[in-house]
Amino acid sequence: MSEQIQLEAQVGDELVGKRLDQAVAQLFPDFSRSRLQGWIKDGSLTVDGAEKRTRDKLFGGETIRIDTELDVIDQHQAQDIALDIVYEDDDIMVINKPAGLVVHPAPGHPDGTLLNALLHHSPEIAQVPRAGIVHRLDMETTGLMVIAKTIQAQTELVVQLQERAMGREYEAITNRVMTGGGTVDEPMGRDSKNRQKMAVVGVGKEAVTHYRVLGKFRAHTHIRLKLETGRTHQIRVHMAYINYPLVGDPVYGGRFRLPKGVSEEMQQELRHFKRQALHAKKLELWHPVTGELMSWEVDLPEDLQQLLACLKRDLEGHTDEAL
Repeated sequence: MSEQIQLEAQVGDELVGKRLDQAVAQLFPDFSRSRLQGWIKDGSLTVDGAEKRTRDKLFGGETIRIDTELDVIDQHQAQDIALDIVYEDDDIMVINKPAGLVVHPAPGHPDGTLLNALLHHSPEIAQVPRAGIVHRLDMETTGLMVIAKTIQAQTELVVQLQERAMGREYEAITNRVMTGGGTVDEPMGRDSKNRQKMAVVGVGKEAVTHYRVLGKFRAHTHIRLKLETGRTHQIRVHMAYINYPLVGDPVYGGRFRLPKGVSEEMQQELRHFKRQALHAKKLELWHPVTGELMSWEVDLPEDLQQLLACLKRDLEGHTDEAL
Protein backbone atom coordinates (compact mmCIF):
# COMPACT_ATOMS: atom_id res chain seq x y z
CA MET A 1 0.00 0.00 0.00
CA SER A 2 1.20 3.53 -0.71
CA GLU A 3 0.09 7.10 -0.15
CA GLN A 4 0.10 9.60 -3.02
CA ILE A 5 2.11 12.72 -2.19
CA GLN A 6 1.59 15.91 -4.23
CA LEU A 7 3.12 19.08 -2.82
CA GLU A 8 4.11 22.45 -4.24
CA ALA A 9 6.10 25.42 -2.91
CA GLN A 10 7.60 28.65 -4.19
CA VAL A 11 11.27 29.53 -3.72
CA GLY A 12 11.37 32.74 -1.70
CA ASP A 13 14.05 35.44 -1.58
CA GLU A 14 15.58 33.87 1.55
CA LEU A 15 16.51 30.79 -0.49
CA VAL A 16 18.18 32.58 -3.41
CA GLY A 17 21.61 31.08 -4.06
CA LYS A 18 20.90 27.98 -2.00
CA ARG A 19 21.54 24.49 -3.30
CA LEU A 20 18.36 22.66 -4.27
CA ASP A 21 18.75 20.01 -1.55
CA GLN A 22 19.30 22.68 1.11
CA ALA A 23 16.29 24.70 -0.02
CA VAL A 24 13.82 21.82 -0.14
CA ALA A 25 14.90 20.74 3.35
CA GLN A 26 13.53 24.11 4.53
CA LEU A 27 10.48 24.09 2.28
CA PHE A 28 9.39 20.55 3.20
CA PRO A 29 10.57 20.02 6.81
CA ASP A 30 8.28 17.01 7.40
CA PHE A 31 10.55 14.84 5.25
CA SER A 32 14.13 13.77 5.93
CA ARG A 33 16.96 15.22 3.84
CA SER A 34 17.88 11.78 2.55
CA ARG A 35 14.29 11.17 1.38
CA LEU A 36 14.16 14.57 -0.38
CA GLN A 37 17.52 13.94 -2.04
CA GLY A 38 16.21 10.59 -3.26
CA TRP A 39 13.19 12.30 -4.82
CA ILE A 40 15.47 14.84 -6.54
CA LYS A 41 17.57 12.03 -7.99
CA ASP A 42 14.65 9.92 -9.22
CA GLY A 43 12.81 12.91 -10.73
CA SER A 44 9.89 12.94 -8.29
CA LEU A 45 10.91 16.44 -7.18
CA THR A 46 11.09 18.98 -9.99
CA VAL A 47 11.92 22.68 -10.40
CA ASP A 48 9.58 24.51 -12.79
CA GLY A 49 8.71 21.12 -14.24
CA ALA A 50 12.34 20.16 -14.91
CA GLU A 51 14.58 17.66 -13.18
CA LYS A 52 17.60 19.15 -11.42
CA ARG A 53 20.66 17.97 -9.50
CA THR A 54 20.90 18.25 -5.72
CA ARG A 55 23.75 20.76 -6.03
CA ASP A 56 22.06 23.08 -8.53
CA LYS A 57 21.58 26.63 -7.24
CA LEU A 58 18.22 28.42 -7.08
CA PHE A 59 17.53 31.96 -8.33
CA GLY A 60 14.24 32.65 -6.58
CA GLY A 61 10.64 32.41 -7.77
CA GLU A 62 10.88 28.81 -8.99
CA THR A 63 8.06 26.35 -8.31
CA ILE A 64 9.15 23.20 -6.53
CA ARG A 65 6.81 20.26 -7.00
CA ILE A 66 6.84 16.82 -5.40
CA ASP A 67 4.74 14.14 -7.09
CA THR A 68 5.44 10.67 -5.73
CA GLU A 69 4.13 7.77 -3.70
CA LEU A 70 5.14 7.27 -0.10
CA ASP A 71 5.32 3.60 0.71
CA VAL A 72 3.29 2.58 3.73
CA ILE A 73 4.52 -0.45 5.63
CA ASP A 74 2.05 -3.18 4.87
CA GLN A 75 4.31 -5.98 3.70
CA HIS A 76 5.28 -6.63 7.31
CA GLN A 77 2.97 -8.36 9.75
CA ALA A 78 1.91 -6.86 13.06
CA GLN A 79 2.94 -9.32 15.77
CA ASP A 80 2.11 -9.37 19.48
CA ILE A 81 5.66 -9.14 20.83
CA ALA A 82 6.15 -7.73 24.32
CA LEU A 83 7.78 -4.31 24.50
CA ASP A 84 9.47 -2.80 27.56
CA ILE A 85 8.16 0.76 27.12
CA VAL A 86 10.00 3.31 29.24
CA TYR A 87 8.07 6.35 27.98
CA GLU A 88 5.28 7.04 25.48
CA ASP A 89 3.17 9.97 24.31
CA ASP A 90 1.41 10.90 21.06
CA ASP A 91 4.68 11.64 19.26
CA ILE A 92 7.42 9.36 20.53
CA MET A 93 8.04 6.10 22.32
CA VAL A 94 11.19 5.09 24.21
CA ILE A 95 11.82 1.38 24.66
CA ASN A 96 14.35 -0.76 26.50
CA LYS A 97 15.35 -3.35 23.88
CA PRO A 98 16.25 -6.85 25.08
CA ALA A 99 19.09 -8.96 23.69
CA GLY A 100 18.11 -11.13 20.74
CA LEU A 101 15.50 -8.77 19.29
CA VAL A 102 16.25 -7.76 15.70
CA VAL A 103 15.23 -4.16 15.00
CA HIS A 104 14.14 -4.42 11.36
CA PRO A 105 13.20 -7.38 9.11
CA ALA A 106 16.11 -8.58 6.97
CA PRO A 107 17.25 -11.75 5.22
CA GLY A 108 17.26 -14.45 7.89
CA HIS A 109 14.92 -12.42 10.11
CA PRO A 110 11.72 -11.84 8.09
CA ASP A 111 9.58 -11.32 11.20
CA GLY A 112 9.68 -11.41 14.99
CA THR A 113 11.40 -8.03 14.94
CA LEU A 114 10.93 -4.74 16.77
CA LEU A 115 9.20 -3.36 13.66
CA ASN A 116 6.62 -6.17 13.80
CA ALA A 117 6.04 -5.42 17.48
CA LEU A 118 5.60 -1.68 16.81
CA LEU A 119 2.99 -2.33 14.11
CA HIS A 120 0.97 -4.33 16.66
CA HIS A 121 1.36 -1.84 19.50
CA SER A 122 0.60 1.26 17.38
CA PRO A 123 -1.00 0.32 14.02
CA GLU A 124 -0.96 3.96 12.89
CA ILE A 125 2.85 3.87 12.92
CA ALA A 126 2.65 2.04 9.57
CA GLN A 127 2.20 5.52 8.03
CA VAL A 128 5.68 6.53 9.24
CA PRO A 129 8.73 5.42 7.20
CA ARG A 130 10.48 2.40 8.81
CA ALA A 131 7.65 2.31 11.37
CA GLY A 132 9.25 5.26 13.15
CA ILE A 133 12.60 3.57 13.77
CA VAL A 134 15.08 6.46 13.94
CA HIS A 135 18.24 4.62 14.98
CA ARG A 136 19.16 0.99 15.51
CA LEU A 137 20.82 -1.27 18.02
CA ASP A 138 22.48 -4.52 17.01
CA MET A 139 20.42 -7.64 17.64
CA GLU A 140 22.37 -8.62 20.77
CA THR A 141 22.85 -5.10 22.13
CA THR A 142 20.39 -4.09 24.85
CA GLY A 143 19.05 -0.74 25.96
CA LEU A 144 17.29 2.48 25.02
CA MET A 145 15.87 3.37 21.61
CA VAL A 146 13.52 6.18 20.58
CA ILE A 147 10.70 5.54 18.12
CA ALA A 148 8.89 8.32 16.22
CA LYS A 149 5.11 7.90 16.00
CA THR A 150 4.58 10.61 13.36
CA ILE A 151 6.46 11.76 10.25
CA GLN A 152 7.00 15.17 11.87
CA ALA A 153 8.59 13.57 14.95
CA GLN A 154 10.77 11.31 12.82
CA THR A 155 12.01 14.19 10.68
CA GLU A 156 12.96 16.22 13.76
CA LEU A 157 14.67 13.30 15.51
CA VAL A 158 16.69 12.46 12.40
CA VAL A 159 17.89 16.08 12.32
CA GLN A 160 18.93 15.80 15.98
CA LEU A 161 20.96 12.71 15.14
CA GLN A 162 22.58 14.41 12.15
CA GLU A 163 23.39 17.52 14.18
CA ARG A 164 24.62 15.44 17.15
CA ALA A 165 22.03 16.97 19.45
CA MET A 166 20.86 13.58 20.70
CA GLY A 167 22.87 12.20 23.62
CA ARG A 168 23.52 8.45 23.73
CA GLU A 169 25.58 6.77 26.42
CA TYR A 170 26.47 3.09 26.69
CA GLU A 171 28.10 0.76 29.17
CA ALA A 172 30.29 -2.13 28.12
CA ILE A 173 32.77 -4.68 29.46
CA THR A 174 36.01 -5.05 27.53
CA ASN A 175 38.75 -7.61 27.49
CA ARG A 176 42.08 -6.43 28.98
CA VAL A 177 42.60 -3.70 31.60
CA MET A 178 42.55 -0.08 30.49
CA THR A 179 44.84 2.48 32.09
CA GLY A 180 42.25 5.23 31.67
CA GLY A 181 39.63 6.79 29.44
CA GLY A 182 40.04 8.50 26.11
CA THR A 183 38.60 9.17 22.67
CA VAL A 184 38.73 7.14 19.49
CA ASP A 185 38.47 9.42 16.45
CA GLU A 186 38.92 7.06 13.51
CA PRO A 187 36.90 6.93 10.26
CA MET A 188 34.88 3.80 9.53
CA GLY A 189 33.59 1.93 6.50
CA ARG A 190 33.08 -1.57 5.14
CA ASP A 191 35.92 -4.02 5.76
CA SER A 192 37.62 -4.56 2.38
CA LYS A 193 38.26 -8.22 3.22
CA ASN A 194 34.79 -8.99 4.57
CA ARG A 195 31.87 -6.86 3.41
CA GLN A 196 29.72 -8.17 6.27
CA LYS A 197 31.99 -6.39 8.77
CA MET A 198 32.84 -2.76 9.48
CA ALA A 199 36.37 -1.51 10.07
CA VAL A 200 38.53 1.56 10.63
CA VAL A 201 39.42 2.69 7.11
CA GLY A 202 41.36 5.66 5.80
CA VAL A 203 38.61 6.98 3.54
CA GLY A 204 35.63 6.08 5.74
CA LYS A 205 32.99 8.24 7.38
CA GLU A 206 33.84 10.22 10.50
CA ALA A 207 33.37 8.22 13.70
CA VAL A 208 34.06 9.52 17.22
CA THR A 209 33.68 7.53 20.45
CA HIS A 210 34.48 8.83 23.95
CA TYR A 211 35.01 6.37 26.80
CA ARG A 212 35.84 6.44 30.51
CA VAL A 213 36.64 3.74 33.04
CA LEU A 214 34.00 2.76 35.61
CA GLY A 215 35.80 -0.25 37.07
CA LYS A 216 38.92 -2.36 36.57
CA PHE A 217 39.24 -6.11 37.12
CA ARG A 218 42.08 -8.58 36.70
CA ALA A 219 41.71 -8.89 32.93
CA HIS A 220 38.67 -6.78 32.06
CA THR A 221 37.36 -3.20 32.24
CA HIS A 222 33.88 -1.80 32.83
CA ILE A 223 33.50 1.37 30.75
CA ARG A 224 30.99 4.10 29.91
CA LEU A 225 30.90 5.36 26.32
CA LYS A 226 29.42 8.39 24.60
CA LEU A 227 28.86 8.57 20.86
CA GLU A 228 29.28 11.68 18.74
CA THR A 229 28.48 9.76 15.57
CA GLY A 230 26.36 6.66 14.99
CA ARG A 231 28.15 4.37 12.54
CA THR A 232 27.19 0.71 12.26
CA HIS A 233 28.98 -1.34 14.96
CA GLN A 234 30.89 1.82 15.97
CA ILE A 235 31.62 0.97 19.60
CA ARG A 236 32.50 -2.64 18.82
CA VAL A 237 34.86 -1.65 16.00
CA HIS A 238 36.52 1.24 17.85
CA MET A 239 37.16 -0.77 21.02
CA ALA A 240 38.60 -3.67 19.02
CA TYR A 241 40.75 -1.19 17.08
CA ILE A 242 42.45 0.02 20.28
CA ASN A 243 42.84 -3.61 21.44
CA TYR A 244 40.06 -3.62 24.02
CA PRO A 245 37.39 -5.73 22.26
CA LEU A 246 34.08 -6.24 24.00
CA VAL A 247 33.55 -9.41 25.99
CA GLY A 248 31.50 -11.95 24.03
CA ASP A 249 31.69 -10.11 20.70
CA PRO A 250 31.40 -12.88 18.10
CA VAL A 251 32.50 -10.66 15.20
CA TYR A 252 35.15 -8.27 16.51
CA GLY A 253 36.23 -9.98 19.74
CA GLY A 254 39.10 -11.98 18.30
CA ARG A 255 40.20 -15.38 19.57
CA PHE A 256 38.67 -16.39 22.91
CA ARG A 257 41.19 -16.37 25.77
CA LEU A 258 40.84 -17.01 29.47
CA PRO A 259 42.83 -14.98 32.04
CA LYS A 260 45.50 -16.86 33.98
CA GLY A 261 44.42 -18.45 37.25
CA VAL A 262 40.75 -17.87 36.51
CA SER A 263 38.25 -19.67 38.72
CA GLU A 264 35.91 -22.37 37.41
CA GLU A 265 33.00 -19.97 37.95
CA MET A 266 34.71 -17.27 35.90
CA GLN A 267 35.56 -19.74 33.15
CA GLN A 268 31.94 -20.79 32.82
CA GLU A 269 30.69 -17.21 32.89
CA LEU A 270 33.03 -16.08 30.12
CA ARG A 271 32.54 -19.20 27.96
CA HIS A 272 28.77 -18.89 28.06
CA PHE A 273 28.56 -15.13 27.51
CA LYS A 274 27.81 -15.31 23.79
CA ARG A 275 26.81 -11.73 22.99
CA GLN A 276 28.72 -8.45 22.95
CA ALA A 277 28.67 -7.01 26.47
CA LEU A 278 27.10 -3.71 25.41
CA HIS A 279 24.09 -1.81 26.76
CA ALA A 280 22.54 1.52 25.68
CA LYS A 281 22.25 2.97 29.18
CA LYS A 282 21.16 6.58 28.69
CA LEU A 283 19.25 8.56 26.05
CA GLU A 284 18.79 12.32 25.94
CA LEU A 285 16.91 14.30 23.30
CA TRP A 286 14.78 17.37 22.65
CA HIS A 287 11.14 16.41 22.34
CA PRO A 288 10.30 16.83 18.62
CA VAL A 289 7.04 18.70 19.30
CA THR A 290 7.28 20.39 22.71
CA GLY A 291 11.00 21.19 22.50
CA GLU A 292 11.49 19.93 26.06
CA LEU A 293 14.88 18.36 26.91
CA MET A 294 14.15 14.79 28.04
CA SER A 295 16.40 12.09 29.46
CA TRP A 296 16.05 8.42 30.37
CA GLU A 297 18.37 5.88 31.96
CA VAL A 298 17.85 2.14 32.50
CA ASP A 299 19.64 -0.48 34.58
CA LEU A 300 22.03 -2.99 33.07
CA PRO A 301 20.31 -6.24 32.04
CA GLU A 302 20.61 -9.26 34.30
CA ASP A 303 23.30 -11.02 32.27
CA LEU A 304 25.64 -7.99 32.39
CA GLN A 305 25.01 -7.51 36.11
CA GLN A 306 25.83 -11.18 36.67
CA LEU A 307 29.04 -10.89 34.63
CA LEU A 308 30.15 -7.82 36.60
CA ALA A 309 29.42 -9.57 39.90
CA CYS A 310 31.50 -12.55 38.78
CA LEU A 311 34.38 -10.31 37.73
CA LYS A 312 34.31 -8.64 41.15
CA ARG A 313 34.41 -11.99 42.95
CA ASP A 314 37.31 -13.06 40.75
CA LEU A 315 39.20 -9.86 41.59
CA GLU A 316 38.55 -10.26 45.33
CA GLY A 317 39.70 -13.89 45.17
CA HIS A 318 43.09 -12.80 43.86
CA THR A 319 43.60 -9.76 46.10
CA ASP A 320 45.93 -11.64 48.43
CA GLU A 321 48.11 -12.71 45.54
CA ALA A 322 48.60 -9.07 44.55
CA LEU A 323 49.73 -8.03 48.02
